[in-house]
Amino acid sequence: MEKIIVTGCNGQLGRAINKELPGDKYELINTDVFQGEGIIPLDITNVDAVVDLARKTKASAIINCAAYTAVDKQESDIDLSYKINAIGPRNLAIAATEVGAKLVHVSTDYVFEGNGTRPYIEFDKTGPVSVYGKTKLAGEEMVRQFAKDFFIIRTAWLYGDGKNFVKTMLGLSEKYDEVSVVKDQLGTPTSTTELAKAIHFLLGTENYGVFHGTCEGDTNWADFTEEIFRLAGKSTRVNHVTTEEYTAKNPQAAPRPAYSILENYMFKLTSDFMFADWHYAIEEYLKEILG
Repeated sequence: MEKIIVTGCNGQLGRAINKELPGDKYELINTDVFQGEGIIPLDITNVDAVVDLARKTKASAIINCAAYTAVDKQESDIDLSYKINAIGPRNLAIAATEVGAKLVHVSTDYVFEGNGTRPYIEFDKTGPVSVYGKTKLAGEEMVRQFAKDFFIIRTAWLYGDGKNFVKTMLGLSEKYDEVSVVKDQLGTPTSTTELAKAIHFLLGTENYGVFHGTCEGDTNWADFTEEIFRLAGKSTRVNHVTTEEYTAKNPQAAPRPAYSILENYMFKLTSDFMFADWHYAIEEYLKEILG
């Protein structure tokens, strides 16, 4: 049975990985900064601790679901952002190389400038404008530098088991007759279930490199919210506002990308794996959480 270290196992993607990977083939070594039943406490910013765990477990793979994702806070918390989002992946890459393990590292659409006019492919030039994006790109570079066998998967607009945009909107619909949501930021809502399937697929290959991993299709936050409400049977009205209008009332420290549509180009060039359409994925998710 293959042993796989999962970092950030308490997060949305970490939980989806635990559901996706079969227990008869993989033994998951769940780690997080927080202790819990069956969870090994691990600080990925401590290289000695990371390497020691990889050696002791003789892991065949490491899946890095850990990240500092509080986008606005990072604008004034730069050191911690680099520590978690760049040094952490470096340490995991060093450990993976030490024991001959594959490394799966999850990155983000924020590595791009976010002003594109067509879906970004893996070969497009990066240009992050926020601290979060810059530190996540630094993490990618660390993985490239220190890991031998790696998969970097950039995803976007992720939702799953945990705090996320979908649950936030559903919560607001219980309190208000209308909500204001931005209409001029484009991207693809992506289910952690779909992303976990992609990671499962890649683990069984030697198809290493950088991949984009989002559901198929695209939308904006306001239209996405309307689809959530429609599927959930909510009558809450969605006011479509511009980013400028929204931030005038709700200041944000970090800029949000206006264009976050990623093309899963590498998956399509090198495999037959396909993500589900975002409409299907959100419908399945809401069935799961609402019954």
